[in-house]
Amino acid sequence: QVQLVESGGGLVQAGDSLRLSCAASGRTFSSYAMGWFRQAPGKEREFVASINWSGGRTYYADSVKGRFTISRDNAKNTVYLHMNSLKPEDTAVYYCAADPVGRSRYYTAGAYDYWGQGTQVTVSS
Repeated sequence: QVQLVESGGGLVQAGDSLRLSCAASGRTFSSYAMGWFRQAPGKEREFVASINWSGGRTYYADSVKGRFTISRDNAKNTVYLHMNSLKPEDTAVYYCAADPVGRSRYYTAGAYDYWGQGTQVTVSS
């Protein structure tokens, strides 16, 4: 069992930056692929970014590519989402998720077995 706790959300202005953190419990974090998803009001949860167990492979949604960076520190059992040049359309609840298997469909919510409770990011124009 893995528990995930997100932090770092808040209210910012367009163009600002934020760094989200996701702290994981458990000794096997370093073997898990990790992902970030987001869900805006009235919309479905969507893929944002993912990272493989070593940090050597990262994937991004087109909407955030070039602005967001996912990273991980396995020694700290933490995955990060660095968000730059934030836009109002980035407003959502952001969730981190863990995939113990490393499934190929990293962009789908179904590939992840464990989820955090989410952290709100609000970007004002």
